[in-house]
Amino acid sequence: MDSSSISSTAASFVTLKFRCFDPTYAYSATPNHRRSFVTSSRSLTPCATNSNGSMATTENSERKIITGEAGYVLEDVPHFSDYISDLPTYPNPLQDNPSYSVVKQHFVDVDDSVAQNIVVHQDSPRGRHFRRVGPREKVYFESDDVHACIVTCGGLCPGLNTVIREIVCGLYYMYGVHKVLGIEGGYRGFYARNTIPLTPKIVNGIHKRGGTILGTSRGGHDTSKIVDSIQDRGINQVYVLGGDGTQKGASAIFEEIRRRGLKVAVAGIPKTIDNDIPIIDKSFGFDTAVEEAQRAISAAHVEAESFENGIGVVKLMGRYSDVDCCLIPESPFYLEGPGGLFEYIEKRLKENGHMVIVIAEGAGQELLSEIMHTMDQQDASGNKLLQDVGLWISQKIRDHFGKKRKMTINLKYIDPTYMIRAVPSNASDNVYCTLLAHSAIHGAMAGYTGFTVGPVNGRHAYIPFYRITERQNRVVITDRMWARLLSSTNQPSFLDPKKVKQSKEEGKLDTQLFNHAPKILNN
Repeated sequence: MDSSSISSTAASFVTLKFRCFDPTYAYSATPNHRRSFVTSSRSLTPCATNSNGSMATTENSERKIITGEAGYVLEDVPHFSDYISDLPTYPNPLQDNPSYSVVKQHFVDVDDSVAQNIVVHQDSPRGRHFRRVGPREKVYFESDDVHACIVTCGGLCPGLNTVIREIVCGLYYMYGVHKVLGIEGGYRGFYARNTIPLTPKIVNGIHKRGGTILGTSRGGHDTSKIVDSIQDRGINQVYVLGGDGTQKGASAIFEEIRRRGLKVAVAGIPKTIDNDIPIIDKSFGFDTAVEEAQRAISAAHVEAESFENGIGVVKLMGRYSDVDCCLIPESPFYLEGPGGLFEYIEKRLKENGHMVIVIAEGAGQELLSEIMHTMDQQDASGNKLLQDVGLWISQKIRDHFGKKRKMTINLKYIDPTYMIRAVPSNASDNVYCTLLAHSAIHGAMAGYTGFTVGPVNGRHAYIPFYRITERQNRVVITDRMWARLLSSTNQPSFLDPKKVKQSKEEGKLDTQLFNHAPKILNN
């Protein structure tokens, strides 16, 4: 089944000019602009860790908000000048870089920002914006003084080596930075493992390999030890590659660095093949994962159609978000009875003689009643431990049709999840990884810190950590995207329209459908 895409139409509207101040320039007090720091309602210790060694949710930062007329809001990212005074600046070396000699405009305009929402109504406010990425005219580091490090955390994802390579080469060739360290083995590598010196020669060709040359791990986040190591090694730029849990860790590191008053830039590059990170259009590795998943689905289809009553079951990554498959966590399903999965399978077998089921690893967890006692257990990154729903549902299908329906079926179960994570990134993701790496470099050199980079409506932006870690993207099963998938596969929605309408009217749609699905599905 092809990956579904979200199509959106941008309404054209007149954009008024508002100044999105850059810390390189003085903040002027004008009637139309107000700079404010809003303290987060959550105030937790940035050094907190869970008993399993994973970092607890932390946030005590002041939110940097700039407002203007017509409801314009810029959610800015922290800058050295916010907590360190009288820092010198230097001309950006890009203006003398031979590679950029043909560029008409070397630097991003200080007024540039990226809108979070581009579909608006005639009288709607301007809405929230983020600072546009790109090189600035002034930088806060001299090239010889930069000592950068790169760390990869969490699970594997296509493109990790590409991002590592492009950070190293970008720092070297764009800004003349020659001191870059690779931190081995994830966060604990800062204080418990060796480091690897990284040069363009060392990273040459690693984008053709899967995995990460630095190694990775879950958990091991001890904020004080990590920042102590950063301080002792003289590191002043930290590039963190990982998913939402890793970005929470990066946020905690930034908070401790700011508390100590250190001139150290912390930049996050979001990574997950689940594509569940909010705000940004997509995370790197997703395109490669979809492409690789197609191969597994095609193989399942070939197996299924080659045998009488053939059934192919493919399990793909996706804990709590869209993996473009038939059965996903956001759309609860049931097995027995009218409108259930078994009835649909039997119908498809009678019509076509075969079928393919694609299921996300996080789907159907509530149905595995015999192992419900493990539902609250977590891995080292703080993610819920999930049972193998693919094996479970495959056995349930065999039992139902073999024992109850007395039908001969040929079921093949394919689990390509770890193969998908470990493959090299494709051309599309390689280009995307390069843009992310360069965006992070430009931001760190310009003195920005405590940010994640990513595309917002097609334009790359600097996003505060708290916006990336505040929630996870989920599929909205009452949206047109899910309706398109249902119409394409012709599968049942497994939801009673009357109960959906009732839940909407009671304002309990999210709670009832997502958290207590069995109670409203088939009773």
